[in-house]
Amino acid sequence: MEEQFSVTLQQIVDEFHLEVLHAPSDLSQVKITENDITRPGLQLMGFYEYFNPKRIQIIGKMEFAYLSTIDEKEREERVRDLFARHIACLCLTRGLPCFSEMLTLAKQHHVPVLRTAESTSHFTTNLLSFLNMNLAPRITRHGVLIEIYGEGIFIVGDSGVGKSECAIELVKRGHRLIADDAVELRKVSNTQLVGTSPDNIRHFLELRGIGIINVRRLFGMGSVKLQQEIDMIIELEQWDSSKQYDRLGIDEQYTNILGVKVPAMTIPVKPGRNTAVIMEVAAMNSRQKKMGYNATEELMHQLGMETDMGTEIYKDFDSF
Repeated sequence: MEEQFSVTLQQIVDEFHLEVLHAPSDLSQVKITENDITRPGLQLMGFYEYFNPKRIQIIGKMEFAYLSTIDEKEREERVRDLFARHIACLCLTRGLPCFSEMLTLAKQHHVPVLRTAESTSHFTTNLLSFLNMNLAPRITRHGVLIEIYGEGIFIVGDSGVGKSECAIELVKRGHRLIADDAVELRKVSNTQLVGTSPDNIRHFLELRGIGIINVRRLFGMGSVKLQQEIDMIIELEQWDSSKQYDRLGIDEQYTNILGVKVPAMTIPVKPGRNTAVIMEVAAMNSRQKKMGYNATEELMHQLGMETDMGTEIYKDFDSF
């Protein structure tokens, strides 16, 4: 069974600096497990088909205007129907005033009521992004995640192959470290993976022969980053002279992580190869491909060697 993640209401209050109008209990004990929100306009009119009470309910200008047009008795009935379904939380946006009967019913039904001065669209967009990140399915895998020219490069390979040494060289060249050794990968959408570091090892990096270093303290705040979208996976492996390595880049390699297809490549390492520079070139080439330019295609065209590009080779992530 897939693990279900949660975020506390107190975390949301702290993140968005919300005003607490009513808290029936310790908000750090109230857990939100749904990564979506509801604006209960239809519900306030009596339609509760497909209603999910576990979602955070947002009252914006439109819902408030409707409640203001009906008499106090009917408004109380509509709000009671909503609160009686044990909703996780109600939040008013734009600094809207809270009806007195709404606050009374919130106390009766033990519903937290919050308020923000932000506009409804701005607040809901940021809240959805926060929930998607914190409630996303995730796995932790061995490797190094670093940002190179804005590209999130996840470096994997056997222990001792030189992942951390490559990462520290890249940091010295002005790029940013996100995670070393353990990388937490989160599926924030069907096409997007975001990597971050576990809190207890964030900014630390292990270099054999030296030991543990704190990258942020040694190289400054500009050398680290909290999270980064995964744009490419690069597997480092010891050079094997009996193995044929891709020299043209005709075949597109991908790795499947949590159902998301991520471009991948294998780079052989041996003494004398500058792995950090190769990583930089790989990141820049990846950006060029995203912008519609493929050097292999152009070369094949100029040589009159038209070939079918884009043969996709898939790897399962657990093979690393």
